[in-house]
Amino acid sequence: MLAAAAAELSAAGVGSPRPDAEWLATYVLGVERSRLPLAAGFTPDELARYRRLVARRAGREPLQHLLGSAAFRHLELAVGPGVFVPRPETELLAEWGIAQARRVAAERPGTAPVVVDLCSGSGAIALSVAYELPAAAVYAVERSARALDWLRRNAADRAAAGDPPIRVVAADVTDPGLLAELTGRVDVLLCNPPYVPAGTDVPPEVADHDPADAVFGGTDGLAVIRPVVRRAAELLAPGGVVGIEHDDTHPVAVPALFTADGRYADVTGHPDLAGRPRFSTARRAS
Repeated sequence: MLAAAAAELSAAGVGSPRPDAEWLATYVLGVERSRLPLAAGFTPDELARYRRLVARRAGREPLQHLLGSAAFRHLELAVGPGVFVPRPETELLAEWGIAQARRVAAERPGTAPVVVDLCSGSGAIALSVAYELPAAAVYAVERSARALDWLRRNAADRAAAGDPPIRVVAADVTDPGLLAELTGRVDVLLCNPPYVPAGTDVPPEVADHDPADAVFGGTDGLAVIRPVVRRAAELLAPGGVVGIEHDDTHPVAVPALFTADGRYADVTGHPDLAGRPRFSTARRAS
């Protein structure tokens, strides 16, 4: 059944047919993927359910929507229609931000680092910071009402699991008055904004299921990044840092925005594990 499902998914153009076939099987059977070879097999009802899920995946419905969750660093987050599915590449930005917040905590014992996650979506970055650095004061900002539902659900689930609560803020990250109460107080600001240039071809999983306003960032992909760069300079404390994920066509454009602003130092580009430009960082000059 796994071989047949993988062949069906491969014929439909799914990029990882065998792993997806296995994940769907573990979901139906209720076993861990490592235990799948030891599973007794499908009952008739389970087999029918599995075939339906494989057909939906062959129709390019995101695997995470079918499973109801997405893995991100150490967390499993609820996702579905209306919210951007977090990508493994964004874990690198989260890792950088967590390391920066840990540095602040070490330099200022007894003081909670203030961390802001803009365009939070499912809350992947914000909740990872809270999980891995419980001492941090974490703010998650999201505009979309549908994405906010997922964000609040995930925040509640993590709080119920014993993680420190985060502060969910319903706001537009392009608002010049965003988080006015935190002006000059933020230690680490992270943002995975919509950054794909309009008109770019994207896979059906993205085009048909991810919210367009969480994917596309205007004609050049920088429509949200520009105001975020400006507002981050006002929110950050002296010496505070900012990291923004961007398109792989932006390794020059985003650092140039930081430099042109005039309030940043130590502007740096960071590649992903495949060597493609992934995010850029900067420090608020004193």
